Amino acid sequence: LERIGDYAANVAKRAISLSQTPAVRPVSAIPRMGRLVQEILSEVLDAYTRRDVGRAMGAWSRDEEVDDLYTSLFRETLTYMMEDPRTISPCTHLLFVAKNIERIGDHATNIAETIHFLEVGEALTARRPKGDISSFEVVAPRQVDDEP
Repeated sequence: LERIGDYAANVAKRAISLSQTPAVRPVSAIPRMGRLVQEILSEVLDAYTRRDVGRAMGAWSRDEEVDDLYTSLFRETLTYMMEDPRTISPCTHLLFVAKNIERIGDHATNIAETIHFLEVGEALTARRPKGDISSFEVVAPRQVDDEP
């Protein structure tokens, strides 16, 4: 939970920077990601207090939704920056915000795995569903003679 608080503080700092620049198009995905992660975190904390493995695993299984949103935002933001280099600074802040939110979701799934271990007495053997493929992607810049 301490690490989640650190990520939330980082999001707040970047939000201050973003509030001082014109809004960039990909920002619309951030509230959706934030709501989803907030739901997952709330669900997993409730599962912890109730010692409810089923609820914890329900939260755990939603991590892929967060990863998919992050990957989509990552792609869209890189494209946006290539189309208009003036947006590089705010888009970079936006990418860090999105990554911090995605990491909060990852920590929530870690809590779910801990609940499973505490209640079942065994480590979860299923592999965590992962949808974040952004680390495997390379986006090539457009050539000057490319058409838009």
